[in-house]
Amino acid sequence: RELAEQAVLNEKRIRERALQKIKKKRKKAREKALASLSFDVGDGGEEEDEGDESPSPAPKKKKKKEKNALKTKTKKSIKCPFVDTSFLPDRAREEEELRMREELKQEWKQKQEIMKKEQIEVTYSYWDGTGHRRNITVPKGLTIVKFLERCRRDLSDEFHELRGVSPENLIYVKEDVIIPHTYTFYDLIVSRARGKSGPLFHFDVHDDVRLVQDTRIEKDESHAGKIVTRAYYERNRHIFPVNRWEVYDPNKKYEKYTIK
Repeated sequence: RELAEQAVLNEKRIRERALQKIKKKRKKAREKALASLSFDVGDGGEEEDEGDESPSPAPKKKKKKEKNALKTKTKKSIKCPFVDTSFLPDRAREEEELRMREELKQEWKQKQEIMKKEQIEVTYSYWDGTGHRRNITVPKGLTIVKFLERCRRDLSDEFHELRGVSPENLIYVKEDVIIPHTYTFYDLIVSRARGKSGPLFHFDVHDDVRLVQDTRIEKDESHAGKIVTRAYYERNRHIFPVNRWEVYDPNKKYEKYTIK
């Protein structure tokens, strides 16, 4: 920033000096023009005596030539070629930058769409007091509410109470946090979201971080997400482990994995 300010000051000084030089040149040119327009009084008297009252056209032509010369001088660039002007506005450069940004934006969007179509295997557990573990393959761009609908269809043949339940009345709990229905698996993976007891961006199953080794050490281990009905959650929200669950907040950070 200091270098930029110094460059601006140098350019201002150069412009002031150039303007002073131009003013001096204009003053000299005016003096020359006035000198060329002046004519001898004696000659004028002779012309009057001769009866020719109209002035000679020669001075007018000289005056026009001087004006044209002054115009051509003022049109010349007064910019110093040795001063860095990259910080100054440049229409052509700005248009080129906007074009490149738009191209990069479109390229980034295409890559994200390709990533959202990638398939991942999700291990989940239908929880009604005991766990019933299942696996399902879904695209990364699938929302949680659509994921719950697919799981409900797979589970409805075995668990008849789910046949009349809409996906809006199901809850997906992972790492002791309730994931909102509007989130996608892609959102959790890209943001590398974390819950109370592990990462939210891994959907396979590893050892329980709360039962193996030191619980204060953050590990790349995850647990099967639980699917529960809203009615079950309301009945048992005062009992462990339901009393530990809370709605996912992306602004909240869990520095240590703990268990009550």
